[in-house]
Amino acid sequence: MFNNIIYFIIVLLLYNVGYPGSKPEESMFFAFLQSFFLWLLFALSCKIAFQRLKLRLLKTGEKDRSPAVLYQALVVRLSMLAILFFFTHLWLFNLKYWLLVIPGIGKVSAVHGLFAVMVFLFYLATIWFFGHPVYVTAFSTQLPRASFVISNIRLNVPILFPWLFLSLVYDLLYFIPWPSVQEFLNEAPGQMVFFGLLLALLMLFMPRVIQFWWGCEPYPASEKAQALRRFLDEKGFRYRHMLKWPIFEGRMLTAGIMGLVPRYRYILVTESLMDLLSIDELKAVLAHEMGHAKHRHLLFYLLFFLGFMVLSFGLFDFFLYFLAAHPFFMDLLKEEAGREASFFYLVLAFPMLLTMLVYFRYVMGFFMRHFERQADLYSARSLGSPAQIINSLEKIAFLSGKIRDLPSWHHFSISERVRFLWRTTKEPGLAKRHNRFVTSAFTIYLVSVVTLGYFLNFSPLKEMFLLNWTERSLQRQIEVHPENLQLYQNLAIVYHTVGKCKEALRTYENLIRLDPGNSWALNNLAWLLATAEEENLRDEKRALVLAKQAVAIESSAMYLDTLAEAYFVNGMVSEAVTTIKSAIDAAKEGKEYYERKLSRFQEKYDSRTKRPSPKF
Repeated sequence: MFNNIIYFIIVLLLYNVGYPGSKPEESMFFAFLQSFFLWLLFALSCKIAFQRLKLRLLKTGEKDRSPAVLYQALVVRLSMLAILFFFTHLWLFNLKYWLLVIPGIGKVSAVHGLFAVMVFLFYLATIWFFGHPVYVTAFSTQLPRASFVISNIRLNVPILFPWLFLSLVYDLLYFIPWPSVQEFLNEAPGQMVFFGLLLALLMLFMPRVIQFWWGCEPYPASEKAQALRRFLDEKGFRYRHMLKWPIFEGRMLTAGIMGLVPRYRYILVTESLMDLLSIDELKAVLAHEMGHAKHRHLLFYLLFFLGFMVLSFGLFDFFLYFLAAHPFFMDLLKEEAGREASFFYLVLAFPMLLTMLVYFRYVMGFFMRHFERQADLYSARSLGSPAQIINSLEKIAFLSGKIRDLPSWHHFSISERVRFLWRTTKEPGLAKRHNRFVTSAFTIYLVSVVTLGYFLNFSPLKEMFLLNWTERSLQRQIEVHPENLQLYQNLAIVYHTVGKCKEALRTYENLIRLDPGNSWALNNLAWLLATAEEENLRDEKRALVLAKQAVAIESSAMYLDTLAEAYFVNGMVSEAVTTIKSAIDAAKEGKEYYERKLSRFQEKYDSRTKRPSPKF
């Protein structure tokens, strides 16, 4: 399940960053047919891969490696292949475009995003379908194939609940005519506050929804259930219910805990675990889950997700600037539609994906492994000895397909956990040292995230660093490609943004020299000559000439705005009023800006034409 969390995040990132482009040449039916054959290829790959693994297990027995280890490794490889196939759907088969044109879902990001995720979920279901025979062999279970696939779907779908809820709320806010709220949400700080608050609410209330989705029910009265409830009461542990976890028909040997606050805190135990472990071993398992709550690990997980959100917002700007400095990628973006622009945005997603994998796999994974160790130590301390938690771990490892030496990015292997627990019997201060180590590590993490988050999102040094880096990169590329118009255009933007107006003016001039009909350069140079703060850079008359040339090529709202400003600074107020009205008519968005400018021009015009009232 933990691996699938990362897979779904990757898929959502690829989809949201992906560019829908213009209408493809092929029809929707042809795109669907292509997608179907791509899935058939994937299904065939899964079938062959699992058949080979099953034959390998039957012939050799794989004495050196557990069948469960081999099964999990193959599932990971096929899941990564599924992500690659999903990427193919996005880029080659225009998945996002076709979803957006479906009536009723195109305007709601949560709905068309959900449809996209269902495509990936269908690929995962294909893996589970063909992997079932190997799963039965590896884990020594008789779970039917249909139940296996459905249980996997039921187990993994709650991963999407937070994203779905956040997306729906975000969509609803944009349907409400509150410009100030929408403006706030368009800024990075607003998005951080919005997602942070909603994530906190979700962590509080989502456990109740998830336990309902999984079909959990309170354990009926029995000797074991009663003994475990008394144990929890004796320890003063507050929770809502101890629930029967029916996932995989209750045959999986596992337990878990959900909920930040006692009112919505649930302890989950599968029936197989309840049946196969003794009361003392079950107490050790419950004490382990109590340890997660006592050490507030669920709260830390929330902070990890918030930390990634803060870092990703800032890093996105860095990756965008680095790509923008390269003419190849900017040429792709200049297409504004089709596969070229889509490819640019998907390339932009890959550094984000790499950052996400490093963060969750190595940073959060480091803490998750040590949190599990903390929970083991809490269990040993609660029962006065590590013997019972060790017995339960060993029994679970043996009965779950001999997975004793199977590590993961989020858990130490059971053999490592057992060795550490035995060490605590010989080194009395080991548990305290481990807890201090985790506290120190988290303090370093928190300081690092806060520092990096400030630099990446709010520090003025960030913009100066990005712009200076981009400036030097573009200058080097212009020396190699002196005729590349896109490089001059990008460099002019950088100069203009950082306030180097003299350099920006010179760059616009070079661009116009290379391309006299470049309306963008004509317009921006006209704006600079009309509005520059340095008097020696202003040339109002030439600004008017250049602005007229730009509007003659393209009569857009932005260019009309520049022409209106040029009229105004030349004292031609009546023409400025008329032109800015034309800009308002042409504008598709941002009309408030043009209307404010009209008020300024109109006020000047009225003051000029106003005559004194006659006296009687």
